[in-house]
Amino acid sequence: MLSDDFNSARVMTPSRATEGRFQRVKVSILGRYMLADRREFPCQVLEMSPGDAVVIAPVAGIEGERIIAYLDHIGRVEGTILKQVDGGFLMDISATDRKRDKMAAQLTWLANKDLLNLPEDRRHERVVPDIRHSNVVLDDGRRYNCKIIDISLSGAAIELDVRPAMGTPITLGRMRARVVRHFQNGVAVEFAAAQEMLNVVQQNLRVMN
Repeated sequence: MLSDDFNSARVMTPSRATEGRFQRVKVSILGRYMLADRREFPCQVLEMSPGDAVVIAPVAGIEGERIIAYLDHIGRVEGTILKQVDGGFLMDISATDRKRDKMAAQLTWLANKDLLNLPEDRRHERVVPDIRHSNVVLDDGRRYNCKIIDISLSGAAIELDVRPAMGTPITLGRMRARVVRHFQNGVAVEFAAAQEMLNVVQQNLRVMN
């Protein structure tokens, strides 16, 4: 458990350990995972590196089983179950070197944000748009009205009557996105491609007929 004493704080950084493995750091990341039979369950990651993760899960799966997880702050993670542990499983992570470098930076921030009282990680400034009302369309064609709470070049927080599972692809206005977080009155989404200008984002919020 991380200490909250700033003076004794030691910045934790996931790094390559001996024999090519990665060193895990302690985190608390919520998410969902899908087993090979496509069943989905909620989960919590307690330790993670760019190469593997310790996952607390209601159904542990079997060794060697392929798994896909959608984790808060991290996004989509793919890999296989290495072994079962108490209350869950240890999974390896399949990723490119570029993805691992990005994950290492995210994990460093997550491991130290409480310890060092770091601000929330926001890649782009969030604003309240001129156009507050838009719609969300799921891949199966279901359409819902929504209200934009705030929006940035990379994502948005929206009030929505339904809670699609994390990782669910959606269309917000004319922009492709996926659900990355749930909160009391709606969901947060991340755009498939970061938009270049906020005025373009607002234009793309217009409701499709």
